Amino acid sequence: MITIAVDAMGGDVGLAVTVPAAAMFLQKYSDARLLMVGDEKLIRQAFAKTNIPTNRVEIIHTTEIVGMDEPPQHALKNKKDSSMRVAINQIKEGNAAAAVSAGNTGALMATAKFVLKTVPGIQRPAIAKFLPANNNKLVCTLDLGANIDCPSEQLFQFAIMGVHLVKALQPEKENPTVGLLNVGTEEIKGTDTVKAAFSLLKNSHLNFIGNVEGADIFDGKADVVVCDGFVGNIVLKTIEGSVRFIGNVIKEEFKQSLYSKWVALWAMPVLRKFKNRLDPRRFNGAIFLGLRGIVIKSHGGTDAEGFFYALVEAYREVNANFIESLEKTVEQDLSNLEM
Repeated sequence: MITIAVDAMGGDVGLAVTVPAAAMFLQKYSDARLLMVGDEKLIRQAFAKTNIPTNRVEIIHTTEIVGMDEPPQHALKNKKDSSMRVAINQIKEGNAAAAVSAGNTGALMATAKFVLKTVPGIQRPAIAKFLPANNNKLVCTLDLGANIDCPSEQLFQFAIMGVHLVKALQPEKENPTVGLLNVGTEEIKGTDTVKAAFSLLKNSHLNFIGNVEGADIFDGKADVVVCDGFVGNIVLKTIEGSVRFIGNVIKEEFKQSLYSKWVALWAMPVLRKFKNRLDPRRFNGAIFLGLRGIVIKSHGGTDAEGFFYALVEAYREVNANFIESLEKTVEQDLSNLEM
């Protein structure tokens, strides 16, 4: 039985999203159970509105909530009985194999790093996520916002962690390719930090294919795309905005005339497939990679279906059992680096 701790109160909406998502998740995965962490009275009230299988749910009562705009250090120091903190504690105490939260990203990262610590040899965790690409490929992209300014050594560490994550979740890829996100493919391009990271990757044992550009992510040119959190977060938000923009344009065009509305009816099956394929909710759930435990960050403004997919991501990564593998091999990988 796989046990996942859920920060039931986190996110823009909280229980109105986390509890329905929990019900969907437990109905689909019979070998999973959830620890719903938060205000017990409010959680039970939310349960009453769903068909959640309560025999596989345990409620852990807490008295505090971390605000979405609360400073991370304030939450870490003053909110020790928050639903976020107690959910992460469940991993450390051995009660859960993973934790999922839609709460404040900075507070979640600070708390998770303080409670769980990082894998030996890893300086800072990165936010990693699989993004869709052509031919149904998935590209592991990191960092997506945890570390705004990264030295070249950290970018190299991100590459190592990304490779291990891909190998764990996509075992058919025995030697994943790595690309360094840059403004051009030429080795001479980029900031001094990116150039130094290029040199480290080029002289390593990793399957490094060189610099890649933003468009290369969607072509699936590399299995792992590495960047700092400043660039990565802009990439992620741009993708989300582009998907919404394209969807809105299609809707507007099909409403232009009676003829276009008639065409839309005929095209509806294709449009539904298009929408499902690019639906950001299907790719919700990013891992804080580099911690000694699995912590999944859900988008704070997602709905129940989106949070469901974050729970699924946690389930997949627990099944892959890659944390133990990462801890065993990362030190060796770093020692092979030719400085």
